[in-house]
Amino acid sequence: MKSEYTPEDLLPLSGIQHFLFCRRQWALIHVEMQWKENALTAEGRIMHQRVDDPFFTETRNGVVIARSVPVASYRLGLSGVCDVVEFVPLSLHPSPIGGGDGGEGVRLPNRQGLYLPAPVEYKRGRPKHEPADKAQLCAQAICLEEMLSTNILRGYLFYGQTRRREAVEFTSELRTLVEEMSAEMHNYFSRGYTPRVKTHKGCRSCSLADVCLPVLQEKAMPASKYIKQNIEG
Repeated sequence: MKSEYTPEDLLPLSGIQHFLFCRRQWALIHVEMQWKENALTAEGRIMHQRVDDPFFTETRNGVVIARSVPVASYRLGLSGVCDVVEFVPLSLHPSPIGGGDGGEGVRLPNRQGLYLPAPVEYKRGRPKHEPADKAQLCAQAICLEEMLSTNILRGYLFYGQTRRREAVEFTSELRTLVEEMSAEMHNYFSRGYTPRVKTHKGCRSCSLADVCLPVLQEKAMPASKYIKQNIEG
């Protein structure tokens, strides 16, 4: 991983979820620039539109809620938009859960006191065993940490089917996963590389199945082997 990326190097932060779901899907979208929508992606897009108001902030019980917050990390080489960032007054936490080295929180313009930031990501469906959603949220937190010079220990995933939010702890293991996936994404992108992958159950719900043709590409053989078998004989 580079020690620092330039603005021209930044990749979409949301891609880390695609990358963990399927590296080939990520490459088709972000390297080959191919995209098709299906019912599942449409549901997710509509859900995000409901919270997509970059000029809207509100305060509920002292908590400042900011929507569609642009974020970037030049260490990870990622940029994107947080659905929601909640800034919780430090006074509401007798035992601080985040903030800087001393848990002091951050200051907000035209507001008194210190606040602890926490990203909130909206997802269709329900909580998953796979770490893709958590990794995307953690990447958002790392961006916010870099921008605000603070530490963030947790954020939240809100799922459309359960209508509940799930707390996500930003452990060292999750942070390491984000860093490794970010570096691998940049490696693929710089090489213009689209990997071949084995079919899996997620292929059935993938909007790019007709583009990817997972069954055909799984059966395909390298050109050198084809020539050897069918031409050189």
